[in-house]
Amino acid sequence: MNKETKLRIYNITAKVALKSGSEAWVLKKREEQRLEAAQMKFFRHLLGITKLDKEKNKCIREKAGADNIVKEIKQYQKKWLQHVQRMDTNRITKQAL
Repeated sequence: MNKETKLRIYNITAKVALKSGSEAWVLKKREEQRLEAAQMKFFRHLLGITKLDKEKNKCIREKAGADNIVKEIKQYQKKWLQHVQRMDTNRITKQAL
């Protein structure tokens, strides 16, 4: 499989699984580290880079053409909050917020 196909699989499956339910998360440093580690594990495997190659995560993300998963989750949370704020007041989600 080529790199583009693997990246599409990542975007369709892995990224969705990592972001699943993140609307209500309060990300602590440990969770951020674990999310980044999962993302880096996938990219290292995709690009054929081992930890012994000692490449920085930033360089690996540039090669893969992807953003930091934590940054994406935080943007997703902001968009979700804006969406909830636009809801009618009788919606359960808005009442819970």
